[in-house]
Amino acid sequence: MAVNVKIYSTPICPWCMRLKQFLKDNNIIYQDLDVSTNQPASEEMVQKSGQMGVPVLDIDGNIIVGFDKEKIKTALGL
Repeated sequence: MAVNVKIYSTPICPWCMRLKQFLKDNNIIYQDLDVSTNQPASEEMVQKSGQMGVPVLDIDGNIIVGFDKEKIKTALGL
């Protein structure tokens, strides 16, 4: 099942790194958007989540704030 996964993150965020490793470990392809350098992505993240903090995960329009492993597994059908 192909899902569209976007991560809004920054390079220095430890939870972002854990989230990306979790997705790699589960062979999930994702688009990584660095909100520290990409202003349009930052604005899109805030519009979708109402949050300034990272990581924010968009799985086919399902917004998950933070590295909530159980929510992420459910959204990905893992």
